[in-house]
Amino acid sequence: MRNFNYYNPTRILFGQGQIARIDKEIPATARVLITYGGGSAKKNGTIDEIRQALGERAVFEFSGIEPNPHYETLMKGVELARAEKIDFLLAVGGGSVMDGTKFMAAATLFEGDPWKIVESGGRAAKAALPLGTIVTLPATGSEMNCGGVVTKIATKDKLAFSNPVMYPRFSVLDPTKTYTLPPRQVANGVVDAFVHVVEQYLTYPVNSPIQDRFAEGLLLTLIEEGPKALATPLDYDVRANVMWAATQALSGLIAVGVPQDWSTHMIGHELTVLFGLDHGQSLAVVLPATLSVCREAKAKRLVQYAERVWGIKGLPEDQAIEEAIQRTAAFFESLGVSTRLSGYKLGIKDIPAVIEQLERHGMIALGENKAITPEVSRRILELCA
Repeated sequence: MRNFNYYNPTRILFGQGQIARIDKEIPATARVLITYGGGSAKKNGTIDEIRQALGERAVFEFSGIEPNPHYETLMKGVELARAEKIDFLLAVGGGSVMDGTKFMAAATLFEGDPWKIVESGGRAAKAALPLGTIVTLPATGSEMNCGGVVTKIATKDKLAFSNPVMYPRFSVLDPTKTYTLPPRQVANGVVDAFVHVVEQYLTYPVNSPIQDRFAEGLLLTLIEEGPKALATPLDYDVRANVMWAATQALSGLIAVGVPQDWSTHMIGHELTVLFGLDHGQSLAVVLPATLSVCREAKAKRLVQYAERVWGIKGLPEDQAIEEAIQRTAAFFESLGVSTRLSGYKLGIKDIPAVIEQLERHGMIALGENKAITPEVSRRILELCA
């Protein structure tokens, strides 16, 4: 196992009715900006519940944060935060709202062009407003990490960033807030969480049995509970298990001391920004093909994955690996998420644009071994066409 330095200051308030507890987590004199997306949090009463919990504090709202949050939209929120002298941000939604709010927290205090925060991968940020989150869509794990992804529509750049100053002070995880999610969002969330785990697990062994078993447990939970979340949307225990699995998939704990991949995400980001695929959809397309193309480098891990996660035993190594990859794709398909570019009316003709974007963003040595060149990315995309 490699050396590591693990730090995570986010307090988790888990369970039904936990929104009431945010009163004790936010300074009584705070000027609070609630951020959210398309308005469902307003319609279903969540915003009113939050306002009640905030009591006499000065509270403002900023809505309209898109899926794959737009830098242009977020800058309007930054202007509002500065104008109203906001000193606490409260994100209500899924990963996009949380990611966008993290950016706003840093950008509000940033001197200069705030896009540099994103361009630098987060390193340019020196400080951020304190923030909390209330999760309504389990998927990204943004509620318990210091990273995010923001899209600049003007230039078609979708880039990731992270910085410890952007950790949420607290996050509320109430499974009942996910009951009314559309099936597409539930399925995308399960895929997103699953791929997060895989990006940290399916690399190469470094004698890390604790991280391995934790990762495998998360994958097994998502395989078992994901379909139930679609079939029985009002089952509290199922929703609770999916929500906690998604949080732990990217809390950083399974990443300590081990190599990480993230090539599926980097390629997937370009599919999203160019063609409008949901984030989960892009991951479902890219992951099985990536595992197939990189099977030699990932062989030891793939065999372990086949046996421990999918229960595949007694087959020759090559067959076990192929079966594990096929079962992974079949799992995504069973959730209603296509694993082929053709499922989104894309094909071979669209691949050059993706490769061009990867090269423009410097994504020319991806993966745990830095071996996924643009040409390898092309092979991956051709395989999933």
